[in-house]
Amino acid sequence: MQLASVAALAENRVIGRESEVPWPHIEADVRQYRERVAGSPVILGRRTFDSMRDDLPGRRQIVVSRSVDSVGVPTAVVANGVDDAIELARDIVEGDRGTPDVPESPADPESVAAEADPVADPTGAPPEPSLGLREDDESGEFVYVLGGGAIYDLFQPRLDRMFLSHVDGAYEGDTSYPAWDDADWTVVAATDYDRFTLREWARRDAEPVP
Repeated sequence: MQLASVAALAENRVIGRESEVPWPHIEADVRQYRERVAGSPVILGRRTFDSMRDDLPGRRQIVVSRSVDSVGVPTAVVANGVDDAIELARDIVEGDRGTPDVPESPADPESVAAEADPVADPTGAPPEPSLGLREDDESGEFVYVLGGGAIYDLFQPRLDRMFLSHVDGAYEGDTSYPAWDDADWTVVAATDYDRFTLREWARRDAEPVP
């Protein structure tokens, strides 16, 4: 199992202002984020979970909260901290290994906007595939951390990967993504889009979360 964060952040690491992103809507970023986490367990805080109740991300949701025991959603479970959340994620992943794959229903065309194309490479070469999403990656399934700000802070030391949409420009906000030491991380894949660059960061010499 690998633990990875998914976030969009401005050049000054701002990710939110008054519970919203501070930049104009970027459909391509929303699209790639939703597709990335769609079939995986996700970890998020209760306020972030509540803000997404009408369209929950991921296949299973692990809600980190010490104030509630249940959130009233069949696909969601509550964890009381980082270790508890990781243990629940491990149980979900291990349980899935013994469950036959079930084909997903086709997406509703009314609810899925057309995907924006990445900015073309001037050499004509296609973007490199994300190393963390290779089907032959033997390091394990991904569990994604989706925020908010306090949740990113709590899980940052435990992450194996970061899938970060680096949005052009700096913005004012009240929530930021935690700082990281570039000496501990390396970019293993990058794709340029209109108004942002998607970078996959891998912790150097990281071992998958057991």
